[in-house]
Amino acid sequence: MSTWTNWSRLETAHPTREVTPASADDVAEEVRRAAESGGTVKMVGTGHSFTAIAAPEGTLLRPDLLTGIVAVDREAMTVTARAGTRLAELNLQLERLGLSLHNMGDIAEQTLAGAVSTGTHGTGGTAAGLSAQLVGLELVTGTGELLRASAQENPDVLEVARVGLGALGVLVTLTFRVEPLFVLEAVEEPFGWDEALAAYDGLAADADHVDLYWFPHTDRVQIKRNFRRGPDLSQRRPLSRAQLALDDHFLQNTVFGAATAVLNRTPAAIPRFNRLGARLLSHRTYADVAHRVFTAERHVVFREMEYAVPRAAGLDVLRECRRLIDASDLRISFPVEVRTAPADDIPLSTASGRDSFYLAFHTHRDAEHRDYFALLEPVLRAHDGRPHWGKVHTRTAADLAPAYPRFAEFCALRDRLDPQRVFANSYLRRVLGD
Repeated sequence: MSTWTNWSRLETAHPTREVTPASADDVAEEVRRAAESGGTVKMVGTGHSFTAIAAPEGTLLRPDLLTGIVAVDREAMTVTARAGTRLAELNLQLERLGLSLHNMGDIAEQTLAGAVSTGTHGTGGTAAGLSAQLVGLELVTGTGELLRASAQENPDVLEVARVGLGALGVLVTLTFRVEPLFVLEAVEEPFGWDEALAAYDGLAADADHVDLYWFPHTDRVQIKRNFRRGPDLSQRRPLSRAQLALDDHFLQNTVFGAATAVLNRTPAAIPRFNRLGARLLSHRTYADVAHRVFTAERHVVFREMEYAVPRAAGLDVLRECRRLIDASDLRISFPVEVRTAPADDIPLSTASGRDSFYLAFHTHRDAEHRDYFALLEPVLRAHDGRPHWGKVHTRTAADLAPAYPRFAEFCALRDRLDPQRVFANSYLRRVLGD
């Protein structure tokens, strides 16, 4: 019996069988085999979800042979890739083709299937989520059928399955809308808390993409604004190799990882450490092709809870969360991350039907995360918050259904595509019901 563990080491499973399919036919064969025996199947990715959304209880499928771009349509400006391709690899292949995704999250380690299935998102833009950039997909249903979905073929499936949680089928290929490769300029600068919150709406309106990081136990905030500079690659002004190695690799990964690991044993020192780190924040501007600005390497293993609340309530929710943290005995060494997203039309997207404000809370992997997340989750829920499907939360189908107006539509498609619950696991039973 093999053992599967996710990246954060929060979830472990013991699948009864492990297979590495090389084609859609291989996937379909394994699904039919499981259905006939009353078993279950899960295609796992890189394990970057903090929840057990991908945890295999029966057959574990590995995506290692289902990678790479399979079609490029420059007239329609779409690219089709196999679902096991890592986002980082897709970005490199698109760069070589002179193409780019419109937006993406801040890491690129996930498989495409895992990223879209959990609603991975970036910030700002006209489409923040990867799923909102999908125009087609192929999946193997719970009966072993290969189903294609696009605007012309099974459009009802495409609409719902863009954020499918792995509950509707095994994704085999994904077709994204792309655009010409473009340069993104990043402006990173420190702010005071009051100054940052007062300026935030204006900054978000002026820039194409904005990230805000608040350092708990301080009044300091770092804001990263990204501005689209078009397809002229001569506008690139990337960080030097030395600066990238020092700032992003050594300081943000090696030093930060070592320091937070030590601080787990001396939590009383965390506020002083955060204040020191916040004072060292400086202004930085650089420009590069989009994916090199959107994403960064993250080697420090952590735990995370993230919620989307309505955009209009976001800053008030952030203030309320700070009041709770300040009034508690908790000592938090990781910054709180804030992003925004435009509304989309995907039933189980956290931005479905509303402009959204995302608040993400992190702890080092060895720190106690449960008290921290339990302190803040009621506030996020009270403001009509929706938890990220791939990050820690305690919600169940009973209280998630009212948060999503189209929840029943998703469940009806699940009944149609996976009537035997071949793709079920404990997490899906909790968030979708049986």
